[in-house]
Amino acid sequence: MLTDCSAVHGLNRRDVLAKLGFGAGAGSIQQFWGQLMAATSDSPGRPGEPVIRPAATAKAKSVILIFNCGAPSHTDLWDMKPLAPDSVRGSFNPVETNVPGIQISELLPQLATRMDRLAIVRTVHHSHGGHNSGMHWSIVGKPYRLDSTLINPSRADIPCFGTLVGWLAQQAGYTASVPPYVITPFPHCDSFQYLTPGQFGGCLGARFDPFVLNSDPNAKGFQVPGLQRDAAISIDRLHERSDLLLNLEERGTRIHSPLAREITVQREKAFSLIESKVASQAFDLNQEPEETRNRYGRHSWGQSHLLARRLVEAGTRFVTTVNGPSITWDTHKDNFNQLKNRLVPPMEQAFAALLDDLAERRLLDETLVIWMGDFGRTPMINKDAGRDHWPQCYSVVLAGGGIRPGQVIGESDFTGASPKNRPVTPADIHATVFAALGYHADQINYHMNDGRPVLVSDGTPIHELL
Repeated sequence: MLTDCSAVHGLNRRDVLAKLGFGAGAGSIQQFWGQLMAATSDSPGRPGEPVIRPAATAKAKSVILIFNCGAPSHTDLWDMKPLAPDSVRGSFNPVETNVPGIQISELLPQLATRMDRLAIVRTVHHSHGGHNSGMHWSIVGKPYRLDSTLINPSRADIPCFGTLVGWLAQQAGYTASVPPYVITPFPHCDSFQYLTPGQFGGCLGARFDPFVLNSDPNAKGFQVPGLQRDAAISIDRLHERSDLLLNLEERGTRIHSPLAREITVQREKAFSLIESKVASQAFDLNQEPEETRNRYGRHSWGQSHLLARRLVEAGTRFVTTVNGPSITWDTHKDNFNQLKNRLVPPMEQAFAALLDDLAERRLLDETLVIWMGDFGRTPMINKDAGRDHWPQCYSVVLAGGGIRPGQVIGESDFTGASPKNRPVTPADIHATVFAALGYHADQINYHMNDGRPVLVSDGTPIHELL
């Protein structure tokens, strides 16, 4: 059975619902996230610990993570090696950007004209070459207990930085009507059979799970499943059903277990979303002009990026847009044609549109955008004109949120195989994100199932970016 490191102390389900306003008339859904936090925990962290709030001077308020499952080739996109041997260099040429002295791939002409909004970190590295363990290290900032693709989440997991950003927001009294952490369109995974550990609530518990769309926002007639109340059921009738359910449960045998608590929390989340008009509107892409939707691209990635913009505008703190499905960037074969014809065009269109849209709406300064993958790909081209897994050195790109743009951090060696100077870990990327959000991550703990305190991040913020 899954175990939860955060217990509900001294409250039964009726107590929780009463605090939330369910079962005794309509509650204030706008207060849901903060009230749920208060109703299901003695304190934001451990009893007696102070509420953790971001620094008032923080520029970033939210994060959009563009995650490329399967791992894009860094030497074909962000860290070109035009002087390397043919067996390394590949098919593409570098082009100048609008920042003198910085070159990126000819595959990225739109982003080349927006380099003054971007910062490239070219020396990120870790040591896990399996997709799920590599994704775990990238989004959690720590290694998984084994290097493998054939792994799945549990309630003993260390939570990723998206989970922790949502956790910190709820500690500070998050009151927006949209979930604090959303993943679109599908979760990090390998072949949909093995979901990446860490992306859910992990040891923090079910109330910190992300809202996972599990639906293609580009699909005809797209609607988020279960987000809207059936028109045949009035709001009063919905509350009557909730009362009836409470009465039935009160008459039955009360079960005290982590799984029972998870069911309670997920049910409250569902009620909150069904009653929230703000949430349904934020997820409704039909409210966007066709011109805007086309600008992002009429594909899953483009519409996910547009949805991310709508969500941060509505108050969501962390949105992950998974450029999948599954490990679609896993180019062991025909790397160059796949990048040119299938993978890069929709990714770049959506990325460029997101940057422009955020800037035009004056949201870019307060929204930190991150582009990353599991790891990089081998400098050496294999016999199938592909590149294999390479966690020893790869690139991560950041924009907005107070990040200093128009620069490159770190330099890889002659072939892009290893950092030549300024090596950076995923934990350092995370520490930078938390710093941009106004947190000293090395001074904040959460607790594992056995009570051990764990730092939100043990990395060092990249000072050149802040």
